Amino acid sequence: MAQCITCGTELHPERAQKYNYCTAPACQEKNAKGLTMVAVGMNKAADELMILDDRTREELASGKYHDQRRGSFGTPARAPQGTSPGGGTARRSPAKRPSPAPAPARRQWTERQERLARLYNDQGLRPAEIASKLGVSTYLATQIILAARKRTKS
Repeated sequence: MAQCITCGTELHPERAQKYNYCTAPACQEKNAKGLTMVAVGMNKAADELMILDDRTREELASGKYHDQRRGSFGTPARAPQGTSPGGGTARRSPAKRPSPAPAPARRQWTERQERLARLYNDQGLRPAEIASKLGVSTYLATQIILAARKRTKS
């Protein structure tokens, strides 16, 4: 019969198959190890959670899991220096210059539309109702309201 490595109590046969310590709080506190979890983005609806063990770590590093929003997890394996993936010699490309910072986005609404949207919102109208009054999409009406709120907070 298997025994707890901490207190020496006999372990139930089913517990002994996976664990070498009993369920006493002191034994669990001393021996239980937490698991490191990693979220792997598999689609837009949900992430898949996996236990981060050696195999999962290797799969992440090889680029097996791909997140559509971020590119990929981990870094793909590189070819040795001076060779291309096809086996030939790779030419070095000149260093790329950093691209200039993008210009700030221009607002798609007027100050008057923003004031009216804020007033309608304060009166309790929904974004869809505000959009129909201003002649814009519901999305744009929401953006106007959010921008106006942000501007008044700053």
